[in-house]
Amino acid sequence: MYVCLCNGVTEREIRQTAHSGCRTMSELTMRTGCGAGCGSCVCMATAILDEVHGADEAVAVANAA
Repeated sequence: MYVCLCNGVTEREIRQTAHSGCRTMSELTMRTGCGAGCGSCVCMATAILDEVHGADEAVAVANAA
Protein backbone atom coordinates (compact mmCIF):
# COMPACT_ATOMS: atom_id res chain seq x y z
CA MET A 1 0.00 0.00 0.00
CA TYR A 2 1.25 3.48 -0.82
CA VAL A 3 1.63 5.69 2.23
CA CYS A 4 3.25 8.68 0.52
CA LEU A 5 1.65 9.34 -2.85
CA CYS A 6 3.82 12.40 -3.55
CA ASN A 7 7.01 10.33 -3.54
CA GLY A 8 5.68 6.82 -4.15
CA VAL A 9 6.74 5.40 -0.77
CA THR A 10 5.05 2.18 0.28
CA GLU A 11 4.30 0.74 3.71
CA ARG A 12 6.72 -2.08 2.92
CA GLU A 13 9.51 0.40 2.15
CA ILE A 14 8.87 2.25 5.43
CA ARG A 15 8.99 -1.03 7.37
CA GLN A 16 12.23 -2.07 5.66
CA THR A 17 13.77 1.33 6.38
CA ALA A 18 12.69 1.11 10.03
CA HIS A 19 14.18 -2.38 10.37
CA SER A 20 17.45 -1.04 8.96
CA GLY A 21 17.70 1.45 11.82
CA CYS A 22 15.54 4.45 10.90
CA ARG A 23 13.80 5.66 14.07
CA THR A 24 12.48 9.17 13.29
CA MET A 25 10.26 10.81 10.71
CA SER A 26 13.02 13.23 9.73
CA GLU A 27 15.38 10.35 9.04
CA LEU A 28 12.66 8.54 7.08
CA THR A 29 12.17 11.68 4.99
CA MET A 30 15.90 11.90 4.27
CA ARG A 31 16.08 8.23 3.28
CA THR A 32 12.86 7.85 1.29
CA GLY A 33 11.35 11.28 0.66
CA CYS A 34 8.25 10.27 2.63
CA GLY A 35 6.63 13.38 4.10
CA ALA A 36 8.58 15.84 1.97
CA GLY A 37 5.61 16.75 -0.23
CA CYS A 38 2.16 17.62 1.06
CA GLY A 39 2.71 15.98 4.46
CA SER A 40 -0.59 14.08 4.61
CA CYS A 41 1.34 10.82 5.08
CA VAL A 42 3.27 11.87 8.18
CA CYS A 43 0.79 10.49 10.75
CA MET A 44 0.57 7.09 9.09
CA ALA A 45 4.32 6.87 8.47
CA THR A 46 5.04 7.78 12.10
CA ALA A 47 2.58 5.13 13.28
CA ILE A 48 4.33 2.51 11.15
CA LEU A 49 7.74 3.50 12.54
CA ASP A 50 6.36 3.31 16.09
CA GLU A 51 4.76 -0.07 15.41
CA VAL A 52 7.97 -1.55 14.00
CA HIS A 53 10.12 -0.29 16.84
CA GLY A 54 7.56 -1.33 19.46
CA ALA A 55 7.71 -4.88 18.05
CA ASP A 56 11.53 -4.78 17.92
CA GLU A 57 11.69 -3.68 21.57
CA ALA A 58 9.27 -6.42 22.66
CA VAL A 59 11.47 -9.05 20.99
CA ALA A 60 14.58 -7.60 22.65
CA VAL A 61 12.93 -7.71 26.08
CA ALA A 62 11.75 -11.29 25.53
CA ASN A 63 15.24 -12.35 24.44
CA ALA A 64 16.83 -10.68 27.47
CA ALA A 65 14.57 -12.55 29.91
